[in-house]
Amino acid sequence: MAAAISTDLQMITLTAPLALDSGKVLAEVRVAYDTYGELAADKSNAILIFHALTGDQFVARTHPVTGKPGWWERMVGPGLPIDTDRFHVICANVIGGCMGSTGPASLAEDGQPYAMRFPVITVRDMVRAQMALLDQLGIERLHAVVGGSMGGMLALVLAAHWPDRAARVLAIATTARHSAQNIAFHEVGRQAIMADPDWQGGDYYAGGKGPDKGLSVARMAAHITYLSEAGLTDKFGRRLQDRDAKSFGFDADFQVESYLRHQGIAFTSRFDANSYLYITRAMDYFDLAEEHGGRLAEAFAGATARFCVISFDTDWLYPTAESRAIVHALNAVAAPVSFVELSAPHGHDSFLLDVPALDRVVKGFIE
Repeated sequence: MAAAISTDLQMITLTAPLALDSGKVLAEVRVAYDTYGELAADKSNAILIFHALTGDQFVARTHPVTGKPGWWERMVGPGLPIDTDRFHVICANVIGGCMGSTGPASLAEDGQPYAMRFPVITVRDMVRAQMALLDQLGIERLHAVVGGSMGGMLALVLAAHWPDRAARVLAIATTARHSAQNIAFHEVGRQAIMADPDWQGGDYYAGGKGPDKGLSVARMAAHITYLSEAGLTDKFGRRLQDRDAKSFGFDADFQVESYLRHQGIAFTSRFDANSYLYITRAMDYFDLAEEHGGRLAEAFAGATARFCVISFDTDWLYPTAESRAIVHALNAVAAPVSFVELSAPHGHDSFLLDVPALDRVVKGFIE
């Protein structure tokens, strides 16, 4: 089960209850966030970054649980493509998450963790909470909104439902709707969690032991989708792990097996299993065209922002065809949009890794 986080977080309690797409209402909502760079006096230099499924608000700061660097330190900081000497960067933990924002581990009105009593949320609910955060921070219009993967979905939702809130929208390695394959991988992960006896129907918080084995398997399955076959072959091939011959057993004989096991185990120290259930369900429900009468272009009919859409040639989770569909929809309503497919060997995770061409595109668009 994920370790407890520090209470020394930037946090806002929303001043009004949050109405959700499900028809439910969260009476009290906290949004935890992190900021970098100074906000201009006229508040015109704010950039909102949306994180991916397993990300959080610590974009460019040491993570308080793992002690590892921020997840986008190569992109955000002084003199970097998203330059904090010029811009005020905000990143908030999504609701349903587990790094301070209201989620399944939060206490309900009866003083007990919500667990599976937490209402099912949508990507639009996540954005709705962050628009309320911006309202309370007094930021009416963003210089830019940026997101990769699930964060890109949030960026598109902001452009569709709050079109006046951002002057620029940068969507990286993302999609306008989750495909059957995407849903299938998520369901494997959810079932792994719920099949773990320590899940206890979601009520595992008091016992101090959660469904770490199930969450680890969920992470392992998902992590494969973030990589490319070429990248896996180059990094691991069929090389054995710390041995000269096969064990003829079920230890981690291959390096790739050891790597995935390490990824799974490490994940359990920083992420809550119930949050994984809720966030993956929100992503699976995501279909921007469905929200607009079945026509994606209608989602952007009122768009006022400039758009930039970026894909990677080895990303098979959200392949370039998904980005092209977004671009075609924007073209259909004459929205200003630039599009680039970048070559990188890393698969879906390319947006997090060293791809110099991505740095150049982000810097050029943001400025």
